[in-house]
Amino acid sequence: MWYLAIVTFLWGSSFSLTGHFLAGQVDSYFAVFFRTLAGTLIFVPFMVWRNLPKRLIAGLWFAGALQFGVTYALSYQSYTMLTVPEMLLFTTQTPLYISLLNNALERRFNPWTLVAALFAVSGGIVIHYHPLTGHFWKGFWLLQLANLTFAAGQVICRRLLLKYKPDVPLPKLFGHFFLGALIITAPLYYFFGQQGHLPQTGAQWTVLVYLSVVATALGSYWLAKGSTLVSVATLSVFNELHVPVGLIINMLLWGNDVPVLRLIAGCCLIAIAIGINYTHPTRSPQRPVSQEATD
Repeated sequence: MWYLAIVTFLWGSSFSLTGHFLAGQVDSYFAVFFRTLAGTLIFVPFMVWRNLPKRLIAGLWFAGALQFGVTYALSYQSYTMLTVPEMLLFTTQTPLYISLLNNALERRFNPWTLVAALFAVSGGIVIHYHPLTGHFWKGFWLLQLANLTFAAGQVICRRLLLKYKPDVPLPKLFGHFFLGALIITAPLYYFFGQQGHLPQTGAQWTVLVYLSVVATALGSYWLAKGSTLVSVATLSVFNELHVPVGLIINMLLWGNDVPVLRLIAGCCLIAIAIGINYTHPTRSPQRPVSQEATD
């Protein structure tokens, strides 16, 4: 669980860093391409091909393409149709999709997993609720597809590691994940990126490198590793915790107003989701690989 807690902090803080240093100043397609390129360069030197099932390799490429490539392509399109508060509100459904996708793939229905996800989603909505404005339906559905592909990438990666139990360290597998993401983000930047909107200051480059190496590369690795050590309900709840964490970090660093009562109420709902998860645990996952292989 500590892996997921670290990822929650990293991704919660990345919202503030992106908003204050990159959004509207650096081309979004370049930022996405740079972040996936960094992950690829970090993990590809360790990558192995031999003695790995072809379906495992193909599945990791597919998970990476979904979780970063397709997700970012859809979410950045929705920026032109939604306000920032609306985007934050509509991203809270990810835990629900994680639970529903996993239940569908396992061909079973676990009501407690769904209940925990619903409480987590409710907590995020309470924290981030804003009145809806303008014509937002197209943006809403694009963002729901982005939430769905992001959730699908997590679920697929988790299931692959649990199913095949590869006897090689996870860092030697994760190059396949980022290559799958890169084959989506590289063409997007080539065809749609604005070449003149690169980082212009040292602060922008520092933030982008940090987000690329720490939040994207290491964060995705820790998310994949942590997801195999917890239940699906726990994974779905942790996908909502970045909401209050991000707001608190934003308040501490930049002094922005935070709806304290809504933050407390939302955190209580997320805490209920955690309580449901431990009171009615789902089937414990099998350890995907030996301790030696995961470290």
